[in-house]
Amino acid sequence: MSGLSDHAALRAHMGAISALAERKVLHALDRHCRAFIALSPFLVLASADAAGQVDASPRGDPPGFVQVLDDRTLLLPDRPGNNRVDSFANILDAPGVGLIFFVPGIDETLRVNGTARLLTDSDALAGSSIGGRTPRTGLLIAVEDVFFHCAKALRRARLWDPAAQVERSTFPSLGRILAEQTQAFSADDAERRIEDAYRTRMY
Repeated sequence: MSGLSDHAALRAHMGAISALAERKVLHALDRHCRAFIALSPFLVLASADAAGQVDASPRGDPPGFVQVLDDRTLLLPDRPGNNRVDSFANILDAPGVGLIFFVPGIDETLRVNGTARLLTDSDALAGSSIGGRTPRTGLLIAVEDVFFHCAKALRRARLWDPAAQVERSTFPSLGRILAEQTQAFSADDAERRIEDAYRTRMY
């Protein structure tokens, strides 16, 4: 199968970048970026380790959970999870990160690229407390590039269209999937563990 192996071949294959796409990249958060982040309850965090092995991790909370500390700095709180800490381990090796912010009902997304460092200062994280529980860890992200991404991908996916939603009963539960994949627990036991985590360890 044929492919592309260098930058010149890539540009020749894809054609020239549009003037709008080329000029839309900012290096600080303007009022539109700040407003979008304040509305966003969900993002995807991309990171890579020193060897270039990549990871993408979903992060979600009430809208505005990512704090805009200034026009070049974001604070992303961490919530209880499975303690794999893939993203954090990557950032210790290579601090570059990419984020995509989503807002339900809006087809455009906001992309932020920058560098991150781990934060454990309880005073700095206190503003991210929910239900009296302060996160133990967060990411302090220095913004380098930020731009809005057009709606084509989400419109193709019909992501917010209720008519496109999959009926949950048509796909196995996570507990049943993990029981089959790991062979470590029964499906019922795995489902009980997951539901207990959802009920008691969200924050």
